[in-house]
Amino acid sequence: MHLPAPDHPALLDESAPVCEFLAFRLGGEEYGVDILRVQEIRSYEKPTALANAPADILGVTNLRGIIVPIIDMRVRLHLTQAVYDAHTVVIVVNVGQRVVGLVVDSVSDVLTLLPEQMRPVPSLDSGFASEHLLALGSVGDRMLILLDIEKYLAASLHS
Repeated sequence: MHLPAPDHPALLDESAPVCEFLAFRLGGEEYGVDILRVQEIRSYEKPTALANAPADILGVTNLRGIIVPIIDMRVRLHLTQAVYDAHTVVIVVNVGQRVVGLVVDSVSDVLTLLPEQMRPVPSLDSGFASEHLLALGSVGDRMLILLDIEKYLAASLHS
């Protein structure tokens, strides 16, 4: 499923289909990725390091015969140093023709968002270019930053 860009009229079209997102935490913020991109959620295990890899690439792991790069989203977003503990998980996502593991602080739940719960992203000076963000999701008092994970990781995954 391809979600519309944040300024796309479908985000404001209440007849548009609902979308489901896997909610996860990085530091004090809550993010979401399209549940259809998620292959599985795994406990964090130290990956095999690669020489000369960028700082956000922790290494690779063998996932049932597929070598999967593991990206630390905290490092990628220039957040405080990650603490790997019992809550740390790896979200395995499918982006393009690749499988990638994303290390996050924790996963909370799967949220179903109606079009009226998704708002366009204002211009921000953040770790994300606006084209990497789908929208801001609002559920009760929770605010989620909804990522277009394929666009966000495209530069890291050039083959």
